Order: sequence, then structure tokens, then C-alpha cells
Amino acid sequence: MTALPCRAVGGVLVCLALSAAVGNVVAAEPNTLTAEETAEGWILLFDGETLFGWQPVTEADWKVADGVISVSQGEPGLLRTTSQFGNYRLKVDFRSAAGTNSGVFLRTSPEPTDVTTKCYELNIADAGTSAYPTGSFVNRQKAEGNHDTADWQTFDVTAEGGRFVVELDGRVVLDYTDPKPLGRGFIGLQLNSGKVEFRNVKLKPLGTRSLFNGKDLSGWKTYPEMDSVVTVTPEGAMNIKNGRGQVETEGTYGDFTLQIEVFVNGKALNSGVFFRCIPGDVWMGYESQIQNGYLDGDRTKPEDCGTGGIFRRQDARKVVADDFAWFHKTIHADDRHVAVWVNGYQVSDWTDTRPPDENPRNGLRLEPGTIIIQGHDATTDFSFRNLRIAELPPR
Repeated sequence: MTALPCRAVGGVLVCLALSAAVGNVVAAEPNTLTAEETAEGWILLFDGETLFGWQPVTEADWKVADGVISVSQGEPGLLRTTSQFGNYRLKVDFRSAAGTNSGVFLRTSPEPTDVTTKCYELNIADAGTSAYPTGSFVNRQKAEGNHDTADWQTFDVTAEGGRFVVELDGRVVLDYTDPKPLGRGFIGLQLNSGKVEFRNVKLKPLGTRSLFNGKDLSGWKTYPEMDSVVTVTPEGAMNIKNGRGQVETEGTYGDFTLQIEVFVNGKALNSGVFFRCIPGDVWMGYESQIQNGYLDGDRTKPEDCGTGGIFRRQDARKVVADDFAWFHKTIHADDRHVAVWVNGYQVSDWTDTRPPDENPRNGLRLEPGTIIIQGHDATTDFSFRNLRIAELPPR
């Protein structure tokens, strides 16, 4: 049975009616993730309603209407993500007016001055107007064929190390390997000339490895002298009960994408995932909150920072997850910047501008540290599974 597509509407993850079907193939609503995509680790870079998680680099008329990002005039430049990504699979729909010259920039600097060294420019341009038509890497490799159309088209890009494979509407149009690849960078949508529209911008991190084997606590340090009790359930989940306490990775991590599944076995219980922690210390790291309570029936009013918020730094903009149900959480840390997605929906976007300090409670910490799962208090009862991490390569 095909799972229904789901989206966060007013902060609530809602499974939508099927929009179209051809044979057994089901088309999801725009700017949503299917249950399968969420389980596979996909996240939405565009929520369909706002430019949360994006930043314009130049003055241009970037706007959101009817589930579409559009731009038509202004100073040429990028609308770029606030997060930098390394290895990933990226999908994005685009539609361009005749004569438009635009593009999707991969692993880019905010204002690239040289597309042969500072980014990868995946071009959107009519075949008769550019030496690098739609599907080409500008100044790197030309895509063959004429792909001009006034209809929506879809890029599906796999970027792993120096190799980039680009599908356009399901057909490979580019297979390019850079002998001196850029390791990470922003994703950018370009205004160059003409009107262009974008939707369904979604990303799946690649290269993740497991942090938990589902059988025992190998690779994790427990603290029997503390109140928390950490076990592995018969179903293969890590469970933490009671508190104050914690369970901590033996390894340390600096810039990474962490993906986990969480089950809260109680109403509005409190826990958190700490990262870049001082090894062996208690809760001395950045904290991505887990607390699904909200006030006045309004999911935009988290009761206590909200799941996915950065505790004491930035509240979650919506409480997306529910207690007594498994939910997915993605924590992305690159340099000073932290972003968190819950069920594929971005809920926080924060940059640490404080002076450096060994302890993230007091200031900026860029040094690698451990990951800690918190046992907050006597009511704690949380389960975690499918913990996996991808460390970001250097720029």
C-alpha cells in the first residue's frame, strides 16, 4: 500500500489526499514529503509558505505565493540556504519563461565570482540563448539535448564527493566528476535574467552511518551512578527512563547531519539531544530540545522551547511532532550555524554569534564534542532508533 503524502499544516503533520495517480504511481501534493521519503531521511528545504531557511544575497523580488518561490527582476544573484551541505541528493522543480537564464547553484559560496572554482552552477537556460543549456554545469560540462519547455521540470541531483549525476525529468543529462571537488557549500537559486519559479525543494543527506546497532550500547557511555536507566528494548530501540542522567557517544563530532527517530512515552515530557559536548561532562553542549507541548491549542506557541528548538537560544517556530508516536528529527550543524527539521519540516535556524568558549552554554564552540541524549527528570521515558550521522567534509 502506498503511504499518503504528509506535510506540516499549521504545525500539524497531516497526511493528504492523493492528488493524482497514473496506474500505481501516486503524485504527492507539492512541497510535501511522503511517509516513505520521511523515513528515508528527506527534508524539505522549502516549506511552501515562507522563505524560512533561505537568505537573499542581492536585492531582488524573491517572493512566495501559491506554494512557489518566484523571482523576475532585481540585482542578479542568489537566494541561498542558510545551511551548507556536503553529500546529498537534491530534488527541485523549476519553471522558466522563454529567454530566462537562471540556475541552481550547488556547494556554492554566497556570492560566487568564479563558477569553475567557487560552486557548481546547474544551468536553466534555453538552448538557443546559452552555450550551456538547461542541465549543464556552466563552464564545466554541457548537457546534450534541447530541454526547452514552458512546463514544470524536475532536477534530481546526486552529489557524492566529486561526482555529480543530474537527472532531468527522470533522464540522466549530466554525469560529471570534478578532480578537485568542493566539499560543502550552500544551495542557491539564481536570478540572472527573466522570470523563474521553484517548488518541491527537498534534500536527502548521503553518507550517513549508524551510531546505534539496535542490539546493545556499543559505542555509547552510560552513567550508572546517575538516576537515568538506559536499556535496549526487544524491538531494538534505545530507551532512557528517569533522570537526571544521560547516555553519551564515545566518538566526537563537529560539523555533521544527525538523523534520529524519537518516541515520547508520556505527555509533554522533556528531553534533548546535546551536541559538541564537553566529553564526560553533564549536559555541557548545545541542546536540541525534545518537548511536544504547546499552549492554547496553538502549535506556534511551544510550551518549553519546543521539539527542534535550540534550548535557551531559539524556540521552535512550530511544534510539529506528537507524543506517543514515532517522529523523525534531523539536526544539522555546520560551523556557527545550526538547523533542525522535525518530520522533514524545518523548525529552527540559528547562528551562534557569541565569542568562543569551550562550553557551548557560555559561548561559541566549533570544536568536535560528544553527542548526549538526556534523561531530564523522574518522568523521563523516551525511545530512540535509527540514529545515523554524516560528518560534513571541509569546504
